[in-house]
Amino acid sequence: MTYKPQIRIPATYMRGGTSKGVFFSLKDLPDAAQVPGDARDNILLRVNGSPDPYGKHTDGMGGATSSTSKIVILSESSVADHDVDYLFGQVAIDKPFVDWSGNCGNLTAAVGSFAISNGLIDSSRVPENGTAVVRIWQANIKKTIIAHIPMTNGEVQETGDFELDGVTFPAAEVMVDFVQPVDGDEAMFPTGNIVDDLDVPGIGTFKATMISAGIPTIFLNAEDIGYTGTELQDAINSDPAALERFETIRAYGAQKMGLISDIEEAKARQHTPKVAFVAQPSAYQASSGKQINDADIDLSVRALSMGKLHHAMMGTAAVAIGTAAAIPGTLVNLAAGGGDLASVNFGHPSGTLRVGAETECNDGQWAVNKVSMSRSARVLMEGKVRIPQPEE
Repeated sequence: MTYKPQIRIPATYMRGGTSKGVFFSLKDLPDAAQVPGDARDNILLRVNGSPDPYGKHTDGMGGATSSTSKIVILSESSVADHDVDYLFGQVAIDKPFVDWSGNCGNLTAAVGSFAISNGLIDSSRVPENGTAVVRIWQANIKKTIIAHIPMTNGEVQETGDFELDGVTFPAAEVMVDFVQPVDGDEAMFPTGNIVDDLDVPGIGTFKATMISAGIPTIFLNAEDIGYTGTELQDAINSDPAALERFETIRAYGAQKMGLISDIEEAKARQHTPKVAFVAQPSAYQASSGKQINDADIDLSVRALSMGKLHHAMMGTAAVAIGTAAAIPGTLVNLAAGGGDLASVNFGHPSGTLRVGAETECNDGQWAVNKVSMSRSARVLMEGKVRIPQPEE
């Protein structure tokens, strides 16, 4: 029997923040993948090596974790006063599913450098030396993000001495601003409350702050669900019963937030919402062996992504953390000591992260103008990814 040769697709493998993924220019994708639909999803699943019942992504570019099973598609912006359109796909590992419902805040740090290096931005906006300000249209969630990309001799500066917990080696610092992550006509708190009683049948009723900022997130108190807030990945991910409880909590939280109408719909919406738990500062040893003292942080946060405890913190969840911390009375704010907080330094499994938020309250309604944090990014490999020709 004769088989068709593989096809080659120009691609770049990049790290952004504590995530990595395969980046494409929209125009380089096969025609069938240049528009949304099953053809696009099937091609991108094959690129990553999903679905993989072994959970290893041995036959693809995916890294077999929620942080490393990602796809980014970029194109010249279709929106006025923006430079590049950024579309993100979270690829399931063991299921034939790509979730397009949310953003990846970590990979956002790599969007600007890819766009510059691949000619997607008008050269007049890119200085020879200094900082390129890249206006990103996040197409999944229809939001503006500003990335500040260091430039040296006309090229993106990727090397540097900025250290980001959760990333092994230092690199150049990339400041990322999430501009108005909640529009004026959107509800930051979908239920209308900064704290709710979340009833989860068969499990219990919990105090919860449910917020849509950066990414829809359900915050719980660690103590209420039997944790300290200093847990590392193995403490959660090696416990199937705990993961099932978290997924059930996530599903009922999604329903209460109005993201789904039926609990069963949560199975097809794995990327959002996130579920996280918070606690007051307490000393712990990070996964790298680094000692985190209670005086080093304002609070501890642990978050789950795609059904597993994240090894560090999702960038979009950090936006939610920063926003919630700045609003008095939320569970995040209370864990950090309460009051007016313009920024917080929180502990996560890999170390710490500082995030700042500019919020204001008008007539009892909260708004967030900007959330900022520093990340880093670099190209890991560029060339062409190969996959078997899709069946017609």
